[in-house]
Amino acid sequence: FCTPCLQECLKPKKPVCGVCRSTLSPGSRALDLEKQIETTEATCNGCNKKMYLSKMRSHAASCSKYQNYIMEGVKAVTKEPLHNTRNFPNRFTFPCPYCSEKNFDQEGLVEHCKTLHSMDAKQVVCPICASMPWGDPNYRSANFMEHLQRRHRFSYDTFVDYDADEDDMMAQVLMRSLRDK
Repeated sequence: FCTPCLQECLKPKKPVCGVCRSTLSPGSRALDLEKQIETTEATCNGCNKKMYLSKMRSHAASCSKYQNYIMEGVKAVTKEPLHNTRNFPNRFTFPCPYCSEKNFDQEGLVEHCKTLHSMDAKQVVCPICASMPWGDPNYRSANFMEHLQRRHRFSYDTFVDYDADEDDMMAQVLMRSLRDK
């Protein structure tokens, strides 16, 4: 990444482009597409319930029949048995550390906590950090909301090789920074 793109990724302003992270100009929203998403009905592949496309993502996150449907698909295309993958932490969905809601992606967890728990001062473990190789599942953040806003502005999956150790990653970063000059 070049320095301007990396800086933009580290401190995105919403709304941003999903590819280059540059700020979208006002009025560039696809209102006709949004209306179509809000008025088009679809059927959940798990429970066969009909709903608008705009509600499908949140429904799929909480529909146990849909989760089973997805797992059957995963089993069908997975070469190794699924019990072997249980050694790997889930870095895709997270529970809210304040309430019982589950299956948030990183951005969803940040938005959920900002909306519903911004005034909650309870010290909690960050589920995103706890899933990382360097994460401490027992560390309770003194200010979880500040932590979310500073540490989870972007997805680590974009920038991190979980199989590389810290020294290897630092060496790669240094080599790339020398090439950019």
